Amino acid sequence: MRFVTGLLATVLLLAGVGASHAVVRIAEDRGGRIGTYVDKYQGLRSSGETVIIDGLCASACTIVLGAVPHDKICVTSQANLGFHAAWDFGSNGRAITNPEATQMLYSMYPTPVRRWIAQRGGLTPRMIFLRGKQLMSMYKPCYLDAQASVSRPSSARRDRDSRQRDVTTSTPAVLARQPD
Repeated sequence: MRFVTGLLATVLLLAGVGASHAVVRIAEDRGGRIGTYVDKYQGLRSSGETVIIDGLCASACTIVLGAVPHDKICVTSQANLGFHAAWDFGSNGRAITNPEATQMLYSMYPTPVRRWIAQRGGLTPRMIFLRGKQLMSMYKPCYLDAQASVSRPSSARRDRDSRQRDVTTSTPAVLARQPD
C-alpha cells in the first residue's frame, strides 16, 4: 500500500512539474505607439499566455483588452486602466487628436469596455481611468499574495510553479505618445 501511495505521489509531482503555464504581468505601462502594442499583443495572443494586469496600463497598453482573449486576462486590486483619444503631432509640434486612429482603438475594445468609455463621453484628449469594482466586474480577479505582486518569484519557485514575465516600463510621466 505504501508503495502505491508513494508511486501515486511521484506521478502527481511529476505531472505538476510539466503543467506549468506562462504568465505575463503588466504593471506601470504608460503606453506608446499603437502599432508596437498591436504587434506585441498579437504575439501574446498566439502564445496562449495568461495576462495579469497589476498596476497602471494606460494609453496603447489597453489594446491588450482587445488583442488577448478575455479568459486569458485577470486583474488585481492594483489594476488601473487609462484610456484617451489617439493623437499625432501637428505641424506646429503640438498634439492633435487623430479621429481615425481613435476610432480604430475604440473598436478594438470589448463591448463592456466600449460601453464604459461611451458613458464617460468617449475617447477624448482627457485620460479616464477604469479600476476597482467597475474593472473587477468586467474581468476575473487574480489573487496574488502581496509579495508576488511586488517582486518576481525566485527562479526555483518560478520553474516549479509557473513562468512569469513582468512587462513594465519606467517611462516619463507623459501618459500619451504619438500613435502609429
